Amino acid sequence: MKIPHRILNILLLATIPTTLLAESLEQSLLQAINGDAIAQHNLGIMYSSGDRLPRNQRESVKWLRMAAAQGYSKSQYLLGQKYSEGEGVPENDAEAIKWYVMAADQGHSGAQHDLGAIYDRGVGVAEDDRAALNWYRKAAMQGVQSAQYRMGLMYLDGEGVEENPAEAVKWLRMAALQGDNFAQNILANMYAHGRGVDEDDAEAVKWYKLAALQGDASAQLNLAVKFASGDGVPEDDVEAVKWYKRAANQGDVKAEYQLGVSYERGIGVAKSDELAMTSYLKVAKLGHKSAQYNLGVMYSVGRGASKNPNEAARWWSRAAAQGHVKAQFNLGTLYAKGEGVQRDNIKAYVWWSLAKSQGHDESEYNLKVLRANMIPQQIADAQMSATRCFESAYQDCG
Repeated sequence: MKIPHRILNILLLATIPTTLLAESLEQSLLQAINGDAIAQHNLGIMYSSGDRLPRNQRESVKWLRMAAAQGYSKSQYLLGQKYSEGEGVPENDAEAIKWYVMAADQGHSGAQHDLGAIYDRGVGVAEDDRAALNWYRKAAMQGVQSAQYRMGLMYLDGEGVEENPAEAVKWLRMAALQGDNFAQNILANMYAHGRGVDEDDAEAVKWYKLAALQGDASAQLNLAVKFASGDGVPEDDVEAVKWYKRAANQGDVKAEYQLGVSYERGIGVAKSDELAMTSYLKVAKLGHKSAQYNLGVMYSVGRGASKNPNEAARWWSRAAAQGHVKAQFNLGTLYAKGEGVQRDNIKAYVWWSLAKSQGHDESEYNLKVLRANMIPQQIADAQMSATRCFESAYQDCG
């Protein structure tokens, strides 16, 4: 039996708790039932967010689909998101793309951006830089900040288009002017190195500072370097340390290392071997070879901690295994003297030989002295070990 339209409306209204039915909500529901796309869209949003209606993603999808089927681009976009995220429907990339395209073809900037990201990352489709650039461009032309940023990067790296630093600067500037900290930092780099624009350290500092003030750790590090060198801004070691600290507090390894250097040398901050060692230790554990080398030096002479040849050997070994030439030389010296390690002329030969291969002059002299105290077989064994170590990128040096 066909239910009269008036009764159908009453039955649908009855599914909503009466305590939630304000007059405007009731009116919206009636309009949605009668086919008003905007009202259907609004109901979809309310069910999705739990605003004035119980949160229900399936109900949200139902109403969004009704509006989307009538060509309402905002609903088409949100329906695409539902399929992309698996909210109220099973996750389905192909279905998401279908609705995104419908919305994008009507000029919906969010859908255009998301299609750019889909082709950029190859989600549900083959990765296609040209298609990504096409959709990003449409969104960027409408002022979508993240699309402008991606356009800048694609022109910078030659993804989907011929590399064009000047064009990259144009798009990065658009995003940067909207407050995109990543774009601000990269734009600053462009000015610092004269890529796509005339080199201008003062302009670089301006953009670094804008990004740094938003908490961008990379920009904070770059700004610190500018203050330390006096490029584009008056040299100010105290200001440099301030920005090193901010970046280091966010886990930036390079900034933490530079903070250690500042404490060790007393540049822009009171000299403190203990604080220097603390900073070095943080990043040495993460594999920073210069920090590992510096720790070795401090343990070898007893600065910031008690003198400890074993710890010096441990940290120089780690740095040497990453190709740090001074660590290789010092490690060879420890093996030659038997400090912190068992005396071993062959291993001393190996590490001095590796340091020499990187142009370390003192290693060459030490090798001449060492050869005079080794028999030919030991020299041959040491040379074989050095070759094996070199060819294994310093990993097989035992």
